[in-house]
Amino acid sequence: MPRGELRIHLGAAPGVGKTYAMLEEARRRAERGTDVVIALVETHGRPHTAAMIGDLETLPRRVITHRGADFTEMDLDAVLARRPEVAVVDELAHTNVPGSRHEKRWQDVQDLLDAGITVLTTVNIQHLESLNDVVAQITGTTQRETVPDAVVRAAEQVELVDMTPEALRRRMAHGNIYRPDKIDAALGNYFRVGNLTALRELALLWLADKVDAQLDAYRAQQGISATWEARERVVVALTGGPEGETLIRRAARIAARGRGADLLAVHVARSDGLAGADPARLARQRVLVESLGGTYHQVLGTDIPAALLAFARGVNATQLVLGASRRGRFAQLFARGVGVTTTALSGPIDVHLVTHPQAGRGRAGGVPAALSRRRRLLGFGLASLGMPLLTWLLRALPDLTLTNDILLFLAGVVGVALVGGLWPALVAALGGSLLLNWFFTPPYHTLTIAEADNLLALGVFVGVAVAVSWVVDVAARRTREAARASADAQTLATVAGGVLRGERALPALLDRLRETFGLRAVSVLELTAEAEGRPARAREESAWQVAASVGEAPPGSPSAGETAVPVDDRLTVVLAGRRLEAADRRVVEAFAAQAAVALRQERLAEEAATARPLAEADRMRTALLAAVSHDLRTPLASAKAAVSSLRSHDVEFDADDREELLATADESLDRLGRLVANLLDMSRLQAGALGVTRTAIGLEDAVPRALDELGPDAADVATDIQADLPAALADPGLLERVLVNIVANALRHSPPGQPPRVTASAHAGQVELRVIDTGPGIPADQWEHVFLPFQRLGDRDNTTGVGLGLALSRGLIEAMGGSITPETTPGGGLTMVLRLPAAAPTSAEGPQE
Repeated sequence: MPRGELRIHLGAAPGVGKTYAMLEEARRRAERGTDVVIALVETHGRPHTAAMIGDLETLPRRVITHRGADFTEMDLDAVLARRPEVAVVDELAHTNVPGSRHEKRWQDVQDLLDAGITVLTTVNIQHLESLNDVVAQITGTTQRETVPDAVVRAAEQVELVDMTPEALRRRMAHGNIYRPDKIDAALGNYFRVGNLTALRELALLWLADKVDAQLDAYRAQQGISATWEARERVVVALTGGPEGETLIRRAARIAARGRGADLLAVHVARSDGLAGADPARLARQRVLVESLGGTYHQVLGTDIPAALLAFARGVNATQLVLGASRRGRFAQLFARGVGVTTTALSGPIDVHLVTHPQAGRGRAGGVPAALSRRRRLLGFGLASLGMPLLTWLLRALPDLTLTNDILLFLAGVVGVALVGGLWPALVAALGGSLLLNWFFTPPYHTLTIAEADNLLALGVFVGVAVAVSWVVDVAARRTREAARASADAQTLATVAGGVLRGERALPALLDRLRETFGLRAVSVLELTAEAEGRPARAREESAWQVAASVGEAPPGSPSAGETAVPVDDRLTVVLAGRRLEAADRRVVEAFAAQAAVALRQERLAEEAATARPLAEADRMRTALLAAVSHDLRTPLASAKAAVSSLRSHDVEFDADDREELLATADESLDRLGRLVANLLDMSRLQAGALGVTRTAIGLEDAVPRALDELGPDAADVATDIQADLPAALADPGLLERVLVNIVANALRHSPPGQPPRVTASAHAGQVELRVIDTGPGIPADQWEHVFLPFQRLGDRDNTTGVGLGLALSRGLIEAMGGSITPETTPGGGLTMVLRLPAAAPTSAEGPQE
């Protein structure tokens, strides 16, 4: 059976018209004769959306009972039994009620697709799993319902339903998205222009990436290797040389000229595994690329131009940035170089050859010796003594031809090459040729060669000896480099693994560095601000401070350790315990570059952590001043007006009028007292100075006291609390304050004639109290927002307060070891669920605390 197709209508925010567009598509398909059913659509009370359903067949929802309440969900079994061609399923990221077949609605959709049913659905950009933290940072709201990106990316069609922030806010203001009592809060919080603009950009960029992936897949399927300039992509080739930073910055400027252009850096590593670039420089250059918004890549290849162009064409690059050759003019006579060859083969890709200070100066540093100094000296000794010894032995052996003599001398040269490498072997070959000519080639004891065959034999001997010596030397060099590269790679992989396993980045790096090289201590030193830019001052020990260290007695200045590796003008990594070999320094430099990055990240995290409470305090102060200007003044004004009227001698009030004025003053002063108490408790909570004394308290006692505190307004509140419930472990006074705030909030939003209900239950060592109202409710994506201080739904009035009730309630509940979470009331409304730990059975020792 063919799998059904998934079509997703993607939006940047609620209200952009995703459900409406989905229903439009459903109606178009139905009009063309397609069998379409509505499996589930959430209209959220929007009349235009409800009207679009029209005469489309709608399947009944399944009713699920959870914790004594009835909920409705899509009836997956009914849809599968009906087997339409197209099913309309709204809100892909929705979390199903416990008791459903699957936890998430997108899992239900997968079953429909597997059954061959095409599905039309909707999702907002903030519900994508990969963007959850980004959206929370932008809007201050954490989305609890998410869908894996892979599910959305696998859709056959993703249609963006777009709307400008200004148009969306107008829709909101006209009442086309939320009910009137929620409009002001939504416009002032989640639906701010900045939030909507950022979410819209996220949606556009995410969809652009998906379209880009579809284009790559199409090009791969069709075997298209030519560059399609649908989007600017700038690739910069890095050799690991000192010119890399110049090339990266130049490529970044080229990419910045095109809006939305990509920057990619690529290094072609030798496929034989030999070291060809400085890993420390590559590490620093990678950090620079990523700091400029680019990505770093590494490919293997022996033919560098071919590897570069293969990578560039693979990523559909439009421009390639190369550095001018560092090879000298003499070397360029024999080979054109990477830049010239790449340009000749690039085709439609634009190649930029960027000059730099190292161009034409040759590669820095010579070829490192393949063998150790001890082996080279041994080889020279063997060449100096072995060739004369071989000559003596051959002269002592009679009846050997010149050919045999040459073969034995060649074997001696190979032996020297195996021991000492190229130069001792060349010395042995030269000495051997002279000895062969003097002692074994007629006329003897002269350097004259009488026969042409002998001249040819000696020439072949010298040539073979040199060739064999070269091969042996290269093999030894490659073996040593490969071993070094393998050891370096293993070391760096171990470090990366330690960081990925959750170890703190900087201490893990330094500790691995210390262990790898057997050091006593490692320090990251930072130049003080007073010594910065003053070289003479930087040589003093007092000019340095330890930014991070591991080990015993870490060095406090560069001179206090055996090895100092500068990272930049301010940071230096100092090693103590033993002096490292020059070959090890490259790996240490790579460690040092990563350590500098880790240090910067730690400091940024610390600054963010420090700034967050300050920003929150500043936000609260600003909100408090804005709220106090209205909410403190209103009850004060009411009380003052009532008292002033009573004191006035211009008007005579009867007993009823006087009683009404006194009641107004009393009510206003009570509200003012509760407001001040809330403000004081919130300040104590934030300062950590709120005293909490937990004791066993029965809810059948706590709830009535809280209702009595609310006065006549709470007379109609229904309660259902069993007498055999276990006691809750809580502070009686604080619990009463919480209940007063939560029930008062429910009363404020309950419709006339439908008072809220309070129920209680116990399970899993917790006592659960539910305050249930049937008012307008709160959208799920706003649940966390209502617990922020100074937040309201609807307009301000004399009974609203400064928006501290729910924020204070959560703080008090959490201080008592409990929690408070909102839920949607079946049929509409909001249910606040208070959970507190159940008290242990009463003992003679008294209450728990």
